[in-house]
Amino acid sequence: MEFNGYKIEPAADLTGANLSGADLRYANLTRANLSGANLHGSDLTGAHLTRANLTGADLRGANLLRRSDLTGVYLYHGADLQNADLTNADLTGANLAAADLRCANLTRANLTGAGLENANLAGADLTGANLTRGRLNRASLHAANLAGADLTGANLWNADLISANLNLANLTGADLEGADLWNADLTNATMPDGSIHN
Repeated sequence: MEFNGYKIEPAADLTGANLSGADLRYANLTRANLSGANLHGSDLTGAHLTRANLTGADLRGANLLRRSDLTGVYLYHGADLQNADLTNADLTGANLAAADLRCANLTRANLTGAGLENANLAGADLTGANLTRGRLNRASLHAANLAGADLTGANLWNADLISANLNLANLTGADLEGADLWNADLTNATMPDGSIHN
């Protein structure tokens, strides 16, 4: 597969490539170097991006990562993923520190061990997401939907969980020190000590 003269294949060196508006649905970009690439408005539905380097890539307006495999992917500090559709995406161990994920759809996404320190997840939908051992310290989860999310052992130190929906969420062993839970819905949530909140 080619686009604008660039070969779209595993381990491809696409540093700084202009892939704006590219149809990359189900493309295999495993271990590809996409650092600094322009992916503005591209369609990455179902793309295989395992261990791809997306440092500094422009992902604005991309139809991004729905059902994609992003195991261990590195996104640059402060990635702009506003309104991104990451439904069912595998983001295991992904580095999303300081990412802008406002209103992103992360329904059933696997964020096991992901680094989301200082990320902005305000209004994001994390229904049924797996955030086991996730690093969410100082993250903004203001009004985020975390219904049924697995937050076992997650670091939520000083996180903003104001008005968040944590109904049926599993917070077993989570660090909530300094977290702001004002007006959060904790109905039937499993608390850090294993008790069920009523």
